[in-house]
Amino acid sequence: MSPQLRLAVGSIVVGFVVLGLKLLAWQMTGSVALLSDALESLVNVATAIAALIAIRVAAKPADADHPYGHHKAELLSAILEGVMIILAAILILREAWFAFQAPRALDAPLSGLLVNGAAGVLNALWCWVLIRQGRRLRSPALVADGKHLLSDVISSAGVLFGVLLAIETGWAVLDPAMAALVALNILWSGWKVMSHSVSGLLDEAVPEEVMVKVREAISREGEGAVEAHDLRTRHAGRATFIEFHFVVPGSLTVSEAHEMCDRVEAALKKVVPDCVVTIHVEPEHKAKHSGIVVI
Repeated sequence: MSPQLRLAVGSIVVGFVVLGLKLLAWQMTGSVALLSDALESLVNVATAIAALIAIRVAAKPADADHPYGHHKAELLSAILEGVMIILAAILILREAWFAFQAPRALDAPLSGLLVNGAAGVLNALWCWVLIRQGRRLRSPALVADGKHLLSDVISSAGVLFGVLLAIETGWAVLDPAMAALVALNILWSGWKVMSHSVSGLLDEAVPEEVMVKVREAISREGEGAVEAHDLRTRHAGRATFIEFHFVVPGSLTVSEAHEMCDRVEAALKKVVPDCVVTIHVEPEHKAKHSGIVVI
């Protein structure tokens, strides 16, 4: 089992444990804010399952129907997570609205808050693992899952503070008010997850700092060439696609030009892991004198 799959399975296990703890905390207190926290954890479980499926699909090799691979499955999963995060926020706002209409005192609050706090600590540890390992493994699905959990951790901290404030002041309306604030935070989190994934589906270019490394590698390792132009990049999950036109002296043999391209491709794979490189070789009269100058 790959590291990505192990982490995805771990997310499902952690999600069920946290969901159980938060549902227990809600039953112990009757707090609508804690119920909102539990509803978000229910979404966590669903998105963790979606991430597992997406990672399995994305790991499939290219085939006749998908010659560029299945990398974008992870981006689709991240968008689904964003949709479900927003759905959770709407459900929480609904519960908060009903609680505003008829606020009620909380039952057995301290023990319930301790249970909820334990769930929050577990979530915090796991989201740190997911974001750190997801970035290392270049997995959008794992990073999105980790960021979703991070929003859950922040929400849980806000819920605990709000419920404690409601207990101390006796203002029962603070409980649904905190649930509404949690929902707004979750909405913002869902929007960020979706916007990042949509850019990948629309073949957005790699960040400028990565593009600088790509240009430097081509310039450094393209000794003997005239220039490189029409550089284009896009990312899809863990894969990065790089293509450009490589202008070489007309006197070069096919073997010599091919060897030069292999050298450049190897350099690019060192600076951009999991990249797929396409190089179109052209004779020197095709030079545009506006691309990458080769050292």
